[in-house]
Amino acid sequence: MYLASFLNKMIKQDGFLLIDADLNKYVIGKPKKELPISIKLLDRKLHHKLLFSPDLYFGEAYMDGSLVIENGSLTEFLDIAMKNIGRNEINKFSEIFNKLRSTYRFFTNYNFITKSKKNVSHHYDISEKLYDLFLDEKRQYSCAYFQNENDTLEIAQNNKINHIIKKLNLKPNQKVLDIGSGWGTLALEIAQKTQCEIVGITLSENQFEYSKKKAKELNLENQVEFKLLDYRQINEKFDRIVSVGMFEHVGTKFYKTFFNTVNNLLHDDGVALIHTIGSVNSPRSPHPWITKYIFPGGYTPSLSQITIPIEKSGLIISDIEVLRMHYAHTLNHWKQRFLSKKDKVLEMFDERFLRMWEFYLAGCEMAFKWGDQVVFQLQLTKKLTSVPYTRDYIY
Repeated sequence: MYLASFLNKMIKQDGFLLIDADLNKYVIGKPKKELPISIKLLDRKLHHKLLFSPDLYFGEAYMDGSLVIENGSLTEFLDIAMKNIGRNEINKFSEIFNKLRSTYRFFTNYNFITKSKKNVSHHYDISEKLYDLFLDEKRQYSCAYFQNENDTLEIAQNNKINHIIKKLNLKPNQKVLDIGSGWGTLALEIAQKTQCEIVGITLSENQFEYSKKKAKELNLENQVEFKLLDYRQINEKFDRIVSVGMFEHVGTKFYKTFFNTVNNLLHDDGVALIHTIGSVNSPRSPHPWITKYIFPGGYTPSLSQITIPIEKSGLIISDIEVLRMHYAHTLNHWKQRFLSKKDKVLEMFDERFLRMWEFYLAGCEMAFKWGDQVVFQLQLTKKLTSVPYTRDYIY
């Protein structure tokens, strides 16, 4: 079987048992357990599909139930697989197919305002009850900051907020723009911890309504304003701009527009902080399964793809911090919480949705643990003197 032969060439550490649709069994690698984790294929088409495009068809097969994992969990299998794959392409077939998909997507995918709103709605306007099942109480849907890997999710998310606030180096009465404000937590926290005025913008109607309600509950309506707007529709000046987990949705064709907009909206002595998932590899094709099922229009950029449009906009990169295991830990917490509430997920959705989101959370966790995925925190200024010359004010 070609698939088994290919897998044996790829898997050098640990291993598993492959059972094909004809019930033939193949030992892949060198399993450490006496009863190894088993991947059971229930559809003969997978013998070829997993060979040509595993990063799309494995997730689809797991969602649809035509691929079953026995004697272990999805996370255990992905841990073995990603440990062996690392930052590399799975195989040449997959690389070619991904490049073809990427080329098609380049010519057909444009994140104009209407398309961006539709893409955001696909993921964030599913159900607020879903996110309450696995996020922290402040609904932070981005990488937390683990000062200790044993921190609770709540502590780590508060660490993240405080870390960003310090990097913004806020002064009383400054005006702050939060691009992609989510459920409003960061904007509201800035308001509570500083004397600043904040404008938060989002394209998600659910998040917009939730944020306005929260601001009213906290009696912060005079200090925080939320708007249902795209970043290209803002026409004000700000002392500080922050964006957490939104840049992944901008699209490579609009990087120049995004950073030109940040430059235009920022006062001359202003500071911006962009927090985004990125890749430590050179530019590559977007992950086909994630693009199809989770984040349409999304893309995690290489640093080289970000720095050129920043330079051309006139902005200065005054600080870069790279976070990796922080997001692996965050995703692990989300996944455990999600799976611990399967019954509630199934009250809202079906088994296919449950498996889709398990694969999304577990796959992303392993991409940060073993693959090329990281978080870039980029601090940007317009002047060389806008931030202190040491990092003492941050740490």
